[in-house]
Amino acid sequence: MNPVDVREAVTRAHRAEWARVVAALTRRFGDLDIAEEAAAEAFATAVERWPADGVPPNPGAWLTVTANRRAIDRIRRESKREDKQREAQMVHDDDPPEPLGAIDDERLRLIFTCCHPALAVQTRIALTLRMVGGLTVPEIARAYLVQPTAMEQRITRAKAKIKAARIPYRVPSAEDLPARVAGVLTVLYLVFNEGYLATGPGTDPVRGDLTAEAIRLTRLIHALLPDDGEVTGLLALMLLIEARRTARVAIDGELIPLGEQDRGSWDRAMIAEGHQLVRERLATGVAPGRYQILAAVNAVHTSARDVRDTDWSQVVALYDQLVRVDPSPIIAVNRAVAVAELDGPEVALAAVERHADALDGYHAYHATRADLLRRLGLGERARAAYDRAIELAGNSAEVAYLTRRRDQLGHA
Repeated sequence: MNPVDVREAVTRAHRAEWARVVAALTRRFGDLDIAEEAAAEAFATAVERWPADGVPPNPGAWLTVTANRRAIDRIRRESKREDKQREAQMVHDDDPPEPLGAIDDERLRLIFTCCHPALAVQTRIALTLRMVGGLTVPEIARAYLVQPTAMEQRITRAKAKIKAARIPYRVPSAEDLPARVAGVLTVLYLVFNEGYLATGPGTDPVRGDLTAEAIRLTRLIHALLPDDGEVTGLLALMLLIEARRTARVAIDGELIPLGEQDRGSWDRAMIAEGHQLVRERLATGVAPGRYQILAAVNAVHTSARDVRDTDWSQVVALYDQLVRVDPSPIIAVNRAVAVAELDGPEVALAAVERHADALDGYHAYHATRADLLRRLGLGERARAAYDRAIELAGNSAEVAYLTRRRDQLGHA
């Protein structure tokens, strides 16, 4: 078989089957370390054997059986003088894995385990990307600008805490499920945002690998919980933002704001899917949550073929609804951007500056304020606001854009 075809088959299998294999092993052996190591060994074995033997008809089953055997080998090595009966029970089972439906349920349990509220948010992100997403430790470390050894230690400590605290490997009970789903969605949204507007120096301004991984994991949650409105809303939101990715950064590396993007380059298929998800939620008549409203805002933006066609009154109405659900200063600032299009920059500036104390360390607050001051002809105040936004912004494309806008003030 062509080596290139085999590599592609292994890559496809890794994307499709990693979480299933890890979840099946975690259920069986109750240990994330064993599950991760055995899954990695199974894929390494595939790289060695598939070129000669051919890609198996059911790669997922082959990988799960192989990983089970590797896990049993490890347990044998580590428990030579321990209870042989338990070992014999494990060794006995070389049967094929459970049907995919059951394994999908195990993947859901794995996600909830990795996103348990007993773990710090950054740790939940790292553990989810490793155990569910299948990213390597160096890949996760690069995404969050830490050394691979530090990221390895973070993941190791998280797995140790899960074991020591006996965090259950299960889907939460019905009464706990809404809060736990919210925690999972928070992790996935943070992963997506880091890819959408990468914050670290020396990184690409847009990390397509992270946005794609966040969307893939959210699709998994949506497939497992199709009736959860906020899961649907988050998936729609991600798709509608991701559809604009190729239009967001110019060739020279400068950020292109929404109003100046080439809308003909947006991914229309992705937008259509996002719109369909938004419509599905509207049809239920159930009051929307935060992600559903944000998805609706983005649906309005992506419905306009030209920025001049944007229905700003609808955008403001949606933000009014969002403020009632999430009365945060950041939402208020985002609302002010739309208000400026309806009522003018002076009204919007007053609304923004009410949150000066709470948002002084937030670069988007200063960037928004700078743009409003520029539109009002208040050059010196605008320059100071741009300086503060540039100081706080971590994204190279955004810094380039803000710097150009600030420098244009000198030519006014």
